[in-house]
Amino acid sequence: MKALRLIVPAAALLAMLIATSGLSFANKEIAKKEAKPCGTCHVKAGKKELNAVGNYYKEKKTLEGAPKK
Repeated sequence: MKALRLIVPAAALLAMLIATSGLSFANKEIAKKEAKPCGTCHVKAGKKELNAVGNYYKEKKTLEGAPKK
């Protein structure tokens, strides 16, 4: 019973970590390629919602000529 008290919270913590870690890997390749932080294209870093710069990049595949933040 004591082991269950340790295993259940540890499993819940691990599940939350796995569930949220996918967000941080979404566009690391693009961030490295452009040498810019994720917040350049996203409304909030780690979220999928794009700002004007992100929408421009999605369409043109370049940051040259992108609108200012």
